[in-house]
Amino acid sequence: MKVLIAGMDGYLGWTLSMHLTNRGHTVVGVDNFSRRKNVEEVGSWSATPIQPMDERLMAFKEVHGKEIGFHEGDLREYPFVKEIVRKHNPDTIVHLGEQPCAPYSMIDVEHAVFTQNNNIIGTLNLLFAMHETSPHTHMLKLGTMGEYGTPNINIPEGFFEIEYEGRKDELPFPRQAGSWYHQSKVHDSHNIMFACKIWGLRSTDIMQGVVYGTRTDDMTDDRLLTRFDFDEVWGTALNRFCAQAIIGHPLTPYGRGSQTRAFIALRDSMQCLTLATENPPEKGEYRVFNQFDETYSVNELAKKVQKIGKKLGYDVQIKNPENPRVEAEEHYYNPHHEKLYKLGFKPIHPLDEELERMFKDLEGFKERIIAKKERIMPTIDWRK
Repeated sequence: MKVLIAGMDGYLGWTLSMHLTNRGHTVVGVDNFSRRKNVEEVGSWSATPIQPMDERLMAFKEVHGKEIGFHEGDLREYPFVKEIVRKHNPDTIVHLGEQPCAPYSMIDVEHAVFTQNNNIIGTLNLLFAMHETSPHTHMLKLGTMGEYGTPNINIPEGFFEIEYEGRKDELPFPRQAGSWYHQSKVHDSHNIMFACKIWGLRSTDIMQGVVYGTRTDDMTDDRLLTRFDFDEVWGTALNRFCAQAIIGHPLTPYGRGSQTRAFIALRDSMQCLTLATENPPEKGEYRVFNQFDETYSVNELAKKVQKIGKKLGYDVQIKNPENPRVEAEEHYYNPHHEKLYKLGFKPIHPLDEELERMFKDLEGFKERIIAKKERIMPTIDWRK
């Protein structure tokens, strides 16, 4: 298959580009390197040193003997997007090219507007480019489990059957986003579903849980490592906890720590995204996959990191700072996730094993984490 990966320089994008190429697919990527710039803006960096794109591509060819194509450009610029889609006529566009961070979107009005502008316009441009130049293309779009919020009922995969005043229908499950970032993802979902309806496009909306991990089997050389963020803005809970443990910083579950979310290992995320890529939907079909392995509260995750840390000789403490976010800390959470399993998904990376790998990897980059340790504690107050 010919696969275009938007956002190829990111945590998932770089990892997936190598994985799909090594499976025999023809891969070309697009990125404007905004993630690197935005992380630098908040005074942080990746714990794993990541190479410039040209060096990444050369290292991949040297190590794996294969080539990955690349174009630098901004998805908000429609002539660029249209030309790239027309030129490559991909079977699948894996759309990872968005600002992916809730705290970043909550800093102030400029960051909220940037997030909405960047994410919604980029997605619309890809949809129009597909419609005008490559209508057979399957858009595999990275959404988030955060679109659903934490309703007091089970969460289906995108749609549910409802009865109201004696009539039944299957409708999109209500979205209850918790940040300007998550709101942008909700708007994307609505726009993609509409495009499939009016133009007969095909799309898979991946409601992905929080991803954790430092590497995959394709990263056999440190020059091929993907990024690993650990600061209060860009570092997701489990990745951040592991980095904290490595430098002796207390783990920081916010508030009471009972917030429960869905999680998946980076390696297993690659398996899911590959299954969705290689098993496209029908023409006109908009489908939704909930992509995760298990659900945990942040306190449960902190205790697991503490357990593994102590096993490896680390003195890991846990301290719960005040929660800077506006979210339910005690809530029901039971999302469904059957569709990817029906396609063949088999989680093969247990959390404890992955945590040990992460500790061992991050030990080698301890000084990089220490150098930015002042960026770990939360400072962005979502109420302001």
